[in-house]
Amino acid sequence: MKTIKILHGINSFNIPKDVINSAEPVVFKQLVGDWPMVQAGQVSDQASVDYLKSFYNGNSTIVCKIPAENNGRMFYNDNCTSLDYESFKGRIDETLDAILDGVNQIDAPAYYIASNIIDTHLPGFNDKNKIVIPRNKHPDAMAERVSIWIGGATTATCHFDALDNIACCAAGKRRFTLFPPDQISNLYPGPLEPTPGGQVISLVDFKNPDFQKFPRFRDALLTARFAELEPGDALYIPSMWWHHVESLEPYNILVNYWWEDAPAFLTSGMNALYMAMLGVRDKSAHEREAWRHIFNHYIFDGAEKSNAFIPVEARGFLHVLDRLGVRKLRALLINKLNR
Repeated sequence: MKTIKILHGINSFNIPKDVINSAEPVVFKQLVGDWPMVQAGQVSDQASVDYLKSFYNGNSTIVCKIPAENNGRMFYNDNCTSLDYESFKGRIDETLDAILDGVNQIDAPAYYIASNIIDTHLPGFNDKNKIVIPRNKHPDAMAERVSIWIGGATTATCHFDALDNIACCAAGKRRFTLFPPDQISNLYPGPLEPTPGGQVISLVDFKNPDFQKFPRFRDALLTARFAELEPGDALYIPSMWWHHVESLEPYNILVNYWWEDAPAFLTSGMNALYMAMLGVRDKSAHEREAWRHIFNHYIFDGAEKSNAFIPVEARGFLHVLDRLGVRKLRALLINKLNR
């Protein structure tokens, strides 16, 4: 396991574009150390809570309540058919109070609010606590999705996201363990549903790994990258990188920025995965191998390689897709699936 590269002297408005373009994880030391949110937390946890409450508009959100015996880990029951914690609609202010109330109680449950869109619940927060991301975005790309994560000493089990991410530690401390995308098989991903946060998670307990049950996890650890964030630090996590996140203090706040520079009218890669399960995965071994080459040609090598020798007028879906092309392709798929 090796530490992630740390960059100093960068503020929230001068993030280097080449760092983002490298698609390698990096820590920005004290990138958001001047945020009022971070400064409030330096005074006390209560001051941080009071600062957050000053923006709260009262809207309900999904709150996770994790039994004390889970030690903050959000996971499954024994046969992975259901989650081992409770989720309910609640209030942000009441959850913040519950977190602080449980700080000195050994048997207190842990509370967690995951990926809450800030503008829908904390209007005005982003105006005073923000970063500028240097993007190479398509004109129709999504705007940054800015979310807040609120909780006690909880663990977000290793998973990946299909968006680029800058995670800003606003209060408490967080330990990140990252793995490159090619380690998926060595991380033993679990069911596609249900999942704790919508993304498939590793079945390995990182605090007590069972190497007899999960022997290839040793190989994954050889590739692991490690970072521990203090308040004001930020971490760039490239899309598709697996990351395991441990909150190390009784009270922790993280603000993250998600984005993708491709046009927003494209569909999710997960939809392509489900389609491949439907049409490719359960075919014979030699047919699957043939499809691997076909996918490489048409998909993974990019449109430019597959269409370069075809007259422009005849390229059809082999063009780089625009909004009209996406609509036509969706209609084609729906028609074929409904036959």
